[in-house]
Amino acid sequence: MEALYHQTNQLLQEISDLFVKLEKDPIHGEDIENAIQAKINAVNANCEKLDIYVFKTPINQRPMAKMRVDQLKYDSRHIQASLNNAQNKRRRREQELSEREQLLSRRFGPGSDHTAITVDYLAQEQNSLQNSHRNVDEMLHTGSNILDTLKYNRETLKGAHRRLIDLANTLGLSNATISLIERRVAQDKYVLIGGMFVTIAVIVLVIIYLT
Repeated sequence: MEALYHQTNQLLQEISDLFVKLEKDPIHGEDIENAIQAKINAVNANCEKLDIYVFKTPINQRPMAKMRVDQLKYDSRHIQASLNNAQNKRRRREQELSEREQLLSRRFGPGSDHTAITVDYLAQEQNSLQNSHRNVDEMLHTGSNILDTLKYNRETLKGAHRRLIDLANTLGLSNATISLIERRVAQDKYVLIGGMFVTIAVIVLVIIYLT
């Protein structure tokens, strides 16, 4: 389990490096995004395996192991949301460049200045409306991701709280068991000393009686 956990952490670090590369090299943005998505899928697959391993760990170690796996899942969800935002920005940027190229490549015949100006105003107005629509969609999408993340964090904190309580109860039971063992050891010690004393007394009495 430890090897798979460290391997998953390494994948998360590689994803962070790819995000840095994505910011520096937007030209190959789609290829980098595909690489990020592939690593996110690998992280999710590892988390599913780690969930199985958690239930195979000793009971006293299980809460901590579960907490570590939940942290990996949270990081994966956060990275997936960041990737979705980056993809939306890239698609919007590509669409704006395409619309701009279409406007610049459009040609009008002689005497069409007024028509060109009207079309240009209409195109600008349409472009502004489209940008506003996309911005609203992005805000709604971002807000939805934030709400999902907050809900997940709430469930994670509740689970962690329950596991800490269980762990505390387990430790309390262990301390009580240890105290009972220590008292039993002390009692056995007294019984041993008493038995030795009685045995020696019997031997002395036998020797005196026989002599």
